[in-house]
Amino acid sequence: MSINSDSAVRLTAWVHGKVQGVGFRWWTRSRALEIGLVGQARNLPDGRVAVVAEGDRAACERLLEALRSGHTPGRVDQVVEQWTRARGGFSGFVEA
Repeated sequence: MSINSDSAVRLTAWVHGKVQGVGFRWWTRSRALEIGLVGQARNLPDGRVAVVAEGDRAACERLLEALRSGHTPGRVDQVVEQWTRARGGFSGFVEA
């Protein structure tokens, strides 16, 4: 898959709840790599985790569904999503 293709999108998801210090970023990275996405998951100072993933829309929707599944480490109370065009610049998926 070419991230610079016209069908590539960027999903930014802000995950609220008990998601820091519980392996959430590692879990998110594993799911993203299984799906074939690139990007990052990083802790924010306010306790949220910001997930940025790029790939085709269907793959990003699968990751979003996983984030909301109730089968994550910790406790997810809410996921706020934003969709934009892919910008590239990621190599693999990292815990930032």
